[in-house]
Amino acid sequence: MTGRTQTASSGINMEALKAAAFELSPEPALVVSRDGALVAVNEAAERLFGQGLGLLTRGRFQAALPPGSALVSLLNRALEEDAAVRERGVEISLFGHPSFEADGAAAPLGDGSVLLTLHVRGGAFGVERGGGPEAAGLRTIVGLGRMLAHEIKNPLAGIRGAAQLLKSGAKAEDTPLAQLIVDETDRVRRLVDRMEAFSDDALPDCKPVNIHQVLDRVRALAANGVADGLGLKEHYDPSLPPTLGDEDQLIQIFLNLVKNAAEAAHSRGDGRGEITIRTAYRHGVRVRAAKGQELRGAPLEVRVTDNGPGVPTHLRESLFQPFVTTKANGAGLGLALVSKLVANHGGLIDFDSEPGRTTFRVLLPIASEEEFSA
Repeated sequence: MTGRTQTASSGINMEALKAAAFELSPEPALVVSRDGALVAVNEAAERLFGQGLGLLTRGRFQAALPPGSALVSLLNRALEEDAAVRERGVEISLFGHPSFEADGAAAPLGDGSVLLTLHVRGGAFGVERGGGPEAAGLRTIVGLGRMLAHEIKNPLAGIRGAAQLLKSGAKAEDTPLAQLIVDETDRVRRLVDRMEAFSDDALPDCKPVNIHQVLDRVRALAANGVADGLGLKEHYDPSLPPTLGDEDQLIQIFLNLVKNAAEAAHSRGDGRGEITIRTAYRHGVRVRAAKGQELRGAPLEVRVTDNGPGVPTHLRESLFQPFVTTKANGAGLGLALVSKLVANHGGLIDFDSEPGRTTFRVLLPIASEEEFSA
């Protein structure tokens, strides 16, 4: 015997079945230990809060709840009665996000921990749309974007025309930079076109994309701009399959992350700032496709690391929310939009930070053989 629970007749591993049921449940589920710590969450919970387990477990779960929280009462009742208990219409406020209403169920697991399951009413936080909790705050940003789209197009046309003139008279070594301006202007124009028709329900136009081509484009833009004067390194896994995504939006995601990393590295002020971009294939990690129940296995991972001062502790739990920023003159919209774009791709974003090292990690689904050959 291995110590795992199995049925006598079939040899089925019941512990594995329970774990799979927890992971595959369409309802957000969390396991809270006896001392109030969050020890496990399923994919639905990660999508609900738009954050991975690493972010969600940074602080004690019960300590993050407001005084008199109905969730605390629900957890305590389950332990006191040693039975599953339910509560309808519980107002939930967690991890610094706007409150929402859900039906809650708590069941003791026998070791002092409690399984908490949430049935979110009305698709709160845009869960059914594939968005994170920052989606409500982004609705205002989207509306503003629609208003600005028309005003942006005219100067973009002028910039593109000027770049083409520069290209026609440029030296051979300067021609690639002029072409880069033309290409970036075209990319921004495409993004603006999409912004005009953008809605919270809009999903990216996903096709098989070579993530290293995306990252090479981002690196070229950064090296000639925000990352000038920094050490810029990459460690790529050459065997990675294509990801399933919108190339323009993927460029936007990683350009924003590299830009933030460059600003952090520059702030050292000692000439030793560095950025590292790393890719890997993570076996056994799964994400759900946006707006669907399909599981995509072994997603592609991209890490962007800088050696700047780190993210201030008081901002870490709310860093992906709109208008939260570490910069004196920042608007606090970049990471919120990155988070939304990643969620719309059916991916996850997380980060880890300490003085001298900050890493943002993006997990993206891979394209199936059918999608790749289509």
